[in-house]
Amino acid sequence: MKVLVTGGAGFIGSAVCRLLIEESGDQVVNVDKLTYAGTLTSVAEIATSPNYSFVQADITDRAAIKAIFEAHAPEAVLHLAAESHVDRSIIGARPFIDTNIVGTYVMLDCALDYWRGLTGTAKAAFRFVHVSTDEVYGSLGADGLFEETTPYAPTSPYSASKAAADHLALAWFHTYGLPVLVSNCSNNYGPYHFPEKLIPLMILNGLERRPLPVYGDGTNIRDWLYVEDHARALRTVLEAGRPGEKYNVGGRNERTNLQVVQAICGLLDELAPSAEGSHSDLITYVADRPGHDHRYAIDATKLENELGWKARETFETGIRKTVEWYLARSDWWRPLREAYDGRRLGLPTVKAS
Repeated sequence: MKVLVTGGAGFIGSAVCRLLIEESGDQVVNVDKLTYAGTLTSVAEIATSPNYSFVQADITDRAAIKAIFEAHAPEAVLHLAAESHVDRSIIGARPFIDTNIVGTYVMLDCALDYWRGLTGTAKAAFRFVHVSTDEVYGSLGADGLFEETTPYAPTSPYSASKAAADHLALAWFHTYGLPVLVSNCSNNYGPYHFPEKLIPLMILNGLERRPLPVYGDGTNIRDWLYVEDHARALRTVLEAGRPGEKYNVGGRNERTNLQVVQAICGLLDELAPSAEGSHSDLITYVADRPGHDHRYAIDATKLENELGWKARETFETGIRKTVEWYLARSDWWRPLREAYDGRRLGLPTVKAS
């Protein structure tokens, strides 16, 4: 299969590209704008594959996206390109509106024009998978799980922009018949994760004996999903999912933020001990994020029962693999760390634009 992957130089997108090339034998057309969070070093191991090609383009550029469809004639689209960091959306919402909403519209509209030009089995087999987040559902109480039928209640500029994109994607299915599928995933972690996000930030700050900032009292809960498990889930949805359907992807690994940081500290104490003491001594409580959702948790039953996907990694196995990877791959993260030094974003004193 020839798959057009948007955002393939980002964290999840690069995992998808590597999986499609190395395990599935697919052809991949990686389309990425190469923003601050996108780097071709994340796909360096597949860059020389005859099944891989890269096009630098902005998904809001209709002429560029139309030309890519015409030149590469994909059989499917995995749409992952997005601005994704909640803290950045708080201090500057405009890139999230442009990329996540307008960019998704452009992708859908160009895909529709292209799909309408297909015939026979090529038209019947074409799929467009829109990759989204569990944050569109808002915040859970102490009990319950997000299901595909859970009403949307986004609370941040980021989650609101992704919710809008989800609605556009399904509208293109219901109104125009474009064979669209939507996935909503829980928090991803693993190799090649940009250093601003919680887990890589804690690992790298810990290695440098810098404070490990925990928002509020650290009791906010997330359901953690190893990124390679997510990539396999997306391939499963692409191959076996039903157009017009939504599929939740989660690892069934709920942890408080404090538990996550403590687990990282324990692994760093084991794998990279410091003469200055335990890494847990670096934990520092800071003012909470504005509008910080308390709990996310995914019910992945539909994906598991209907399509047969199962997460392979527990949080314990996945977080160990992640810490070991960062310890071994300073060649990847150090240049990014120099560009983003770990400073906090999303403070309420900064006005959004």
